[in-house]
Amino acid sequence: MALVSVLDYEQRAFEKIPRNALDYYRSGAGNELSMGLNRSCFDRLRIRPRMLQGSAERDLSCTVFGERFTMPIGISPTAMQRMAHPEGEVANARAAASRGVAFTLSTISTSSIEEVADATRGSVKWFQLYIYRDRKLTGSLVRRAEKAGFRAIVLTVDAPLFGLRRADLRNKFSLPEHLTMANFVGKAATSVRSQGGSGINEYIAEQLDPALSWDDVKWLLSFTKLPVIVKGILTREDALIAANLGVQGIFVSNHGARQVDSVPASIEALPEIVKAVGDRVEVFLDGGITQGTDVFKALALGARMVFFGRPAVWGLAVDGQRGVESILDILRKELDLTMALAGCRTIKDITSNYVVHESFYSKL
Repeated sequence: MALVSVLDYEQRAFEKIPRNALDYYRSGAGNELSMGLNRSCFDRLRIRPRMLQGSAERDLSCTVFGERFTMPIGISPTAMQRMAHPEGEVANARAAASRGVAFTLSTISTSSIEEVADATRGSVKWFQLYIYRDRKLTGSLVRRAEKAGFRAIVLTVDAPLFGLRRADLRNKFSLPEHLTMANFVGKAATSVRSQGGSGINEYIAEQLDPALSWDDVKWLLSFTKLPVIVKGILTREDALIAANLGVQGIFVSNHGARQVDSVPASIEALPEIVKAVGDRVEVFLDGGITQGTDVFKALALGARMVFFGRPAVWGLAVDGQRGVESILDILRKELDLTMALAGCRTIKDITSNYVVHESFYSKL
């Protein structure tokens, strides 16, 4: 059967990825209410197309932080990608480079900062940062990313600890023996082995600083000249604090619904954050993207760019770099077709006038 959608790739990937890794990638926190919301809340939004707008030719390009991208779609940080494919993050980054979109490398990757940089020279890459208990170690990660040519630091602020992921507890998740956390040496590289529960949760509890605070954002801003983006913001209040501190971007994200169950879907939280700080910082959305109409809806509600993690892993598992490229091509074609049929010629034409909540029609 031809693979013509993200969901087609998802289904095929489920057949290929070993259970230990698959459950890690696909699971959410608790009863997975928020994980379901990440998708279903897109379904509650309606597109209001305009006719006869002369949209025969479209331009999907956008510019963020002075960098031009071929479309407002990028790849989110996702950990330990060599569990899905032998080339892991390197293949994923090459796919992003080939399509002219942003790739974000996770701190807890199975390919190092330098490996990814060497494989994708000249392309736009961002580095996702966790704050470790060892601040010198954390600082060294930033310096390595700067030296390797990464263009922004994406600071994850919603994970001083990892959430309750029952699938990983049941499986006693461990990183396969032949893989390591490639950005580290010693215990920080090899200690993702279950001690009776989820090995990744145990690793995070041991290595990351559970006392993460806004002072850590100030600390990061004080010594890197790269744009700092905070990832994991879901409220107006936190968005205002971040903007007032001087960050350049905000990822509206619930961490793939993997931290606290019953938090809102990212797309639900997006409008209040755009309203609060969208004129001061770049606002991105991460979570729940499975088709081009989802991208269109997020852009209409104020996101400058839209990012996804799991779909890239599904493409990677199915066919390596070519699989990720196919995922990006599918989403581009679907977004382009949606723009054509909705009456938008450029990304800037996609405004809030084009999308309403389903309740809009019940009030008429």
